[in-house]
Amino acid sequence: MWWRVLLVCTYVVVTQGQFPRQCVTPEGLRSGTCCPSPTSRANDECGFSTGRGRCTLVAVDGRPHGPQYPHSGRDDRERWPQRFFNRTCRCNDNFSGYHCGRCKHGLTGPNCDRRVNVVRRNIMQMSPEEKRAFVRAMDRAKRTIHPDIVICTRRYEEIFSTDGSNVQFENITIYNFFVWTHYYSVGKTYMGHGQDSFGGVDFSHEGPGFLTWHRFHLLQLERDMQDMLGDPTFALPYWNFATGSSECDICTDDLLGARSSFDMNGISSNSVFSQWRVLCESVEEYETLGTVCNSTEGGPIRRNPAGNVARPMVQKLPEPQDIIDCLDLNTFDTPPYYSTSSRSFRNTIEGYSAPQGEYDPVVRSLHNLAHLFLNGTGGQTHLSPNDPIFVLLHTFTDAIFDEWLQRHSPGTAVYPEENAPIGHNRHFNMVPFWPPITNAEMFVSAPEALGYTYEVEWPTRPFTLSEILTIAIVVVVLVVIVVGGVIVCVVRAYSSPDGLEPLLRDHYRRYSEEERLVGQSKSEI
Repeated sequence: MWWRVLLVCTYVVVTQGQFPRQCVTPEGLRSGTCCPSPTSRANDECGFSTGRGRCTLVAVDGRPHGPQYPHSGRDDRERWPQRFFNRTCRCNDNFSGYHCGRCKHGLTGPNCDRRVNVVRRNIMQMSPEEKRAFVRAMDRAKRTIHPDIVICTRRYEEIFSTDGSNVQFENITIYNFFVWTHYYSVGKTYMGHGQDSFGGVDFSHEGPGFLTWHRFHLLQLERDMQDMLGDPTFALPYWNFATGSSECDICTDDLLGARSSFDMNGISSNSVFSQWRVLCESVEEYETLGTVCNSTEGGPIRRNPAGNVARPMVQKLPEPQDIIDCLDLNTFDTPPYYSTSSRSFRNTIEGYSAPQGEYDPVVRSLHNLAHLFLNGTGGQTHLSPNDPIFVLLHTFTDAIFDEWLQRHSPGTAVYPEENAPIGHNRHFNMVPFWPPITNAEMFVSAPEALGYTYEVEWPTRPFTLSEILTIAIVVVVLVVIVVGGVIVCVVRAYSSPDGLEPLLRDHYRRYSEEERLVGQSKSEI
């Protein structure tokens, strides 16, 4: 609705979305260069003077993409981010960030050489105080202006003011930036005044990049919230949505908000999330006028879990067995690397295939089913991150992805290098993250390369009838052998004249050569 070999053994670069405030000046955009100094000193681009990084040309993916997007030069997101910038910082060693002034994920300290323990846990297993702290942090992120990043509100050809002295960018809050980033990746391609926008494009769904894109999307929010809280160990929790239930167990006032008593599609006024307002609602305007979502908020979050009576299949959450079946799939993705792929782990966890991997146009499973179950804001692709449940739903999806990587150890070669939908090739720079980061850089085991782990108890496959019968037969045979052995011992014991039969008779009791010779001499006498 989403390589460098060296990165498998190290930590990944810290990237944001859209662009640093320092770079979006008329002069900066015309130069195509975004290489700020972490110290704001002259002649210190990317911390070059202290060995942190250097300013280099942006590398873009030149391999062919799939047929879903037939256009060229019509969309700012093609060959991302060259429409806006073609030079950026490339950081050395453990340094990262748009100016190489930060540490890579999972590291901290002045020299970025101290590992941080970030553990993502099941929100239902957190203490009441931990739950309250998470809700407070989310609400604070919704209201805190992002300290570094601004968003564009026009396509590039309209980004400069009439006299060229200003550019169309705005401040945005940390959480709304998370929402906006998702919207920007899924929006249609504007084809011009009076023409229908082209909808066959999605840079974060329906392709191999679904998992890698959303993985970085979460890392971005987690890192921003760590900075906001001053706590490098802060971790986003997850929601285990594979319960098979028709109830939303995290939809309570102490967590993500209960159902309103006055509006079955609303959130209880006892929850802080009832006060949240939705971003990027004006889809018709974006598509007909070619504008881009800005930071203006609209109506409240809508949510009615299991309330879509017109689609009974989405009135119940995925089953634990669905996770077992999905994790058993051996192939990461299969041609055409799209929402019609079969026997594809990616398409199955995304939810366009049945849990066993077979594509079915009617089926919606796992990730997609969890979204549709929410039946409201969270079920609409361009709006879904507005509902904070999105965060916990996707951390669990990422946990499944990471478990698959650890079980199957696939290596980078299994990720499609070409012919995936636009935005989804292995070396495509994910839209709209900055500095550029490829899908390949997120196709790694999180504990080793990204600095976070999950605490998850995965469901196990129940025994089949044949397995149960086999186990029962083995147990019966073992019992018969043991009982038979006991009976034989008892019978032999009672058949001895003295009631007990020695284990070794006299002619066995010679443990040394001397004893053997003494016995021999006595027999000669």
